[in-house]
Amino acid sequence: MRGFLLSAVAVCLMCALGGAIPVRAGEDAAPVANPPAGKLRGVREDGMSVFRAIPYALPPTGARRWRPPVAMPRWDGVRAAQQAGVACMQPPMTPGIYDRGQMRMSEDCLTLDVTAPPNARKAPVMVWIHGGTLIWGTGHSAIYAGREFARRGIVLVSINYRLGVFGYLAHPDLSKESADNVSGNYGLLDQIAALHWVRENIAAFGGDPRKVTIFGESAGALSTEYLLASPPARGLFDKAIVQSGYLFTMPELRTARYEEQSAEAIGADVARKIGANGIAAMRAIDAESLLRKVSTTGYLPYGTIDGKILPRQLVDTFDRGEQARVPLIAGYNSGEVRTLRFLLAPLPISAEAYVDDIRRRYGDLADSYLKFYPAREADETRLAAARDVVFGWAAERLVRKQAAVGQPSYLYYFDHSTPSQIAANMAAFHASEVPFVFGTLRSTPPEWPAIPDTAGERDISAAMLDYWSSFARSGRPVAARGPAWESFAPGHAYMHFAGVPNLLRRLMPGMYELHEQVMCRRKASGAQTWNWRAGSIAPVLPKPSAPCAPEP
Repeated sequence: MRGFLLSAVAVCLMCALGGAIPVRAGEDAAPVANPPAGKLRGVREDGMSVFRAIPYALPPTGARRWRPPVAMPRWDGVRAAQQAGVACMQPPMTPGIYDRGQMRMSEDCLTLDVTAPPNARKAPVMVWIHGGTLIWGTGHSAIYAGREFARRGIVLVSINYRLGVFGYLAHPDLSKESADNVSGNYGLLDQIAALHWVRENIAAFGGDPRKVTIFGESAGALSTEYLLASPPARGLFDKAIVQSGYLFTMPELRTARYEEQSAEAIGADVARKIGANGIAAMRAIDAESLLRKVSTTGYLPYGTIDGKILPRQLVDTFDRGEQARVPLIAGYNSGEVRTLRFLLAPLPISAEAYVDDIRRRYGDLADSYLKFYPAREADETRLAAARDVVFGWAAERLVRKQAAVGQPSYLYYFDHSTPSQIAANMAAFHASEVPFVFGTLRSTPPEWPAIPDTAGERDISAAMLDYWSSFARSGRPVAARGPAWESFAPGHAYMHFAGVPNLLRRLMPGMYELHEQVMCRRKASGAQTWNWRAGSIAPVLPKPSAPCAPEP
């Protein structure tokens, strides 16, 4: 990490070489920026300056595979930054709503895109971290285009980071190579490296390196939580937005706990299953072959609790107040799980059987569980239960914990649907808020339900863009076409995004307290994970214990 720390020399170099994008000869002239990283020529799009596929670290290939990212030396000449970059290595997706189709991929993928207003000076910066279960996705997708943010005076940065086995594998051999005796978290280290790049270079694009908001959706939201919890990321951002984040159990580097193998044991098992005798043999396998081999092992990437990059479980970090103390927006969608049905419990054979099963699994909390997730309308019940145990509880927990350390925190509930979503039983599905946040209503993936080109859809998008942009500017979300957004504390306020934004109070009273109790008991037992298992796929809940007293 020392290679990414700011020094007085780097700051002086930024001052000498930085500055706003130069005045152009004509509106369509290609913008040029000269940051400390090296001179760049971008493109002009809709009046905004766009620079694509800027490398922020050396290619993590060969001996650099499964090592922390290494800063790029300054390049000579003018680098073309006009073409879309490649995605990081990832397996094909099952055809469906999230499938982006064929993408160019490479291990040499540690790049970022910058979109800036022309002649910006000390503009707020927003750094987008894409989702995709830490397995799929790219920051270069059209749905993440930053032009509407730039119209609001924001410099938008969208980053790539290593995914899957390339980004999150831990292994005893890798830990031995490390000066800190740790491994895993390479994708998270990439994100931290990108934030260092922003700190050192963004002034040359008109951005303020001291006014940086990180934000992401799904796995990008989880990454944002990791950054909030990671000591090496401290001071690299001053605000955060978490869209549909979650707070699952993570494997510890060398200790098996909470039904999880240790991260090193998981990595050793992957190596064994693909017939590789240690990390040297795994590094010798070409990227495509490695990707194909690992896809048969059942490996799933997560951050690793290593005591350095991620000191402890996220719930513990926030309970202890050790997270970055920055203003926060967090929220989730009403139909999160309608497109994530693999998370669902099976339908019960009868209402009576469902009630009996819940009473067996949830014990003294069964009545509370059945109040929120009753036997009637079984499909809607299991959709709501999975949504709340994964996304709803996490969002409210984050804003509560951030408020507890004295930071303004804002909760939202995205409940907006289009006719095509409703017809497909996908109302307000997971990630459906993303094109509204970015103003990219016409740039959704091929299988996405069509968003009609109406004033109402444009208005809700404009309001979300305003709230997100003003939050990046001042720490307070304000919109020209929406009500004042009060912080969550002390009145439990939240913004309800439906046909129009509407400020309400007490979202699903008691829901958070129920799932907090469930999580706390599982964690206190030391023998159960807390994740997506709700209802009839949840393990029998441990008995109450002293550490899990209800909140006042």
